[in-house]
Amino acid sequence: MTHPTSTNAMSLDAAEPKATRGAVPVWLFFLAFVLLFAAVYYFDNRSGWFKPQIYTPYYSVLDLERHQPPTGGPDLGRGRAVYENVCALCHNSDGNGKPNQAPPLAGSDWVTGSTSRLIRIPLAGLTGPIEVKSEKWNLAMPAMGAALSDEDLAAVLTYMRASWGNKASEITAEQVKAVRTKLGGRSQPFTGPELLGIQEP
Repeated sequence: MTHPTSTNAMSLDAAEPKATRGAVPVWLFFLAFVLLFAAVYYFDNRSGWFKPQIYTPYYSVLDLERHQPPTGGPDLGRGRAVYENVCALCHNSDGNGKPNQAPPLAGSDWVTGSTSRLIRIPLAGLTGPIEVKSEKWNLAMPAMGAALSDEDLAAVLTYMRASWGNKASEITAEQVKAVRTKLGGRSQPFTGPELLGIQEP
């Protein structure tokens, strides 16, 4: 007579799946080879193969921008560098100015308007009341750009006219030189009414 417990154990053994050896489908090998080939091909075409000119360690965003290929337009990287060194202390890096210290450059008609008027401000300075974005200012700005080269002053003014939402034309070194020559050795800062009276573009 068979014991019930033994019968149940035999039934469970028979129902449990057994691991068996079988051949791996050939299509899996083919798929793995195709994926490996595609990965190698992509890496070969898209990587820099650790070339120094691609993987050089840059120490700042500005340093990285200096190593970018020229785009054919104005050198905004140069203008930004001059702006950060000369203008940002008062007008802020974001161009929004500082209360009771310097008016905003972002969205300002003084920046995006007449180039002749704008060039005169850093070359000779500005004093007295002016209105910027419907707000009145009565401060003095020294001739911060008088010591800059024509190229650097043109670069920083162009940067201001193309940043923080401003969209205005480039200012060239030739334009700066022409205005500088016209001013001669002027040391007296401009006033707001004087600048508004300038009809040159």
